[in-house]
Amino acid sequence: MPKTVTERLEGRSMGTRWQVTLDGPVTDSAGLQADCQATVDLVDRQMSTWTPDSDLMRLNAAPVGEWVTLPPELLFVLQTGLQVSHLTDGAFEMNLGDAVRAWGFIDTAPSLAAIRAASAAPRVPATRALELGDGCARATAPLALDLSGIAKGYAVDRLADLLTARGLTHALCEIDGELRATGPRRDGSPWSVAVQDPTADAAHSIFALTDGAIATSGDYRHFVTVRGARLSHTMDPKRGAPLVDAPASVTVLAPTCMMADAMATALMAMGPKAAAFATTHGIQALVLMRAAQTQTRPT
Repeated sequence: MPKTVTERLEGRSMGTRWQVTLDGPVTDSAGLQADCQATVDLVDRQMSTWTPDSDLMRLNAAPVGEWVTLPPELLFVLQTGLQVSHLTDGAFEMNLGDAVRAWGFIDTAPSLAAIRAASAAPRVPATRALELGDGCARATAPLALDLSGIAKGYAVDRLADLLTARGLTHALCEIDGELRATGPRRDGSPWSVAVQDPTADAAHSIFALTDGAIATSGDYRHFVTVRGARLSHTMDPKRGAPLVDAPASVTVLAPTCMMADAMATALMAMGPKAAAFATTHGIQALVLMRAAQTQTRPT
């Protein structure tokens, strides 16, 4: 008989954990678990910067001007990333992989020599360094693409699409704090999603999510310590170094988790201008500053 209790599926991928909470009947938990794992693993195989033979790293390693055949999922994410870069005037930037690695956010400790090399290298934004074709892409300038500000959100969307295709319309999908609901809870009530207070081990806000996505970028979850200073994993696109004077956290609501993820990353990079940009462009966002918290609440 189908189960009617809330059930949670979870696993590891993309250097973190994924989780699906189901509020409704599930007839084949083991099969669904396997399909969810395969869904996020596909994104990881294509877009990982940890694995040298991922499709993304193949593109990064290809000579400038050489077309590289890529899977449609990766091309879709790259196209969306370029669109967000244009929309945010470069605040969202994918061509920062050399800086991300140099500062120790991928697979090594921070390296002063690598940091100096990354800072000295000419920095060409992805909007000018990357050209997309039909089923392929090529570099028009050296590439070091990093999709950490958009790929997890996309993977959450793929989980949500999988559940919707199975008729599971009362579920909440999550990867590393990026979430999307495929509908309300079974009784019609919304899912409660907490946003952490960056300065305390407590919730700052609770969002009611019924159908859509929410993503948070912050300086308190993923960071490295250099000479006693804690540095956020979000990079300043202009400097190729961790952000200075950035918000403590930015939370964005959007129809898809990929867009919420990318826009939260972009608003973090905007620093004190983030709240004004969100208001002007109708972005549903909560921007928290450390000194004096400023917030633009969703409407």
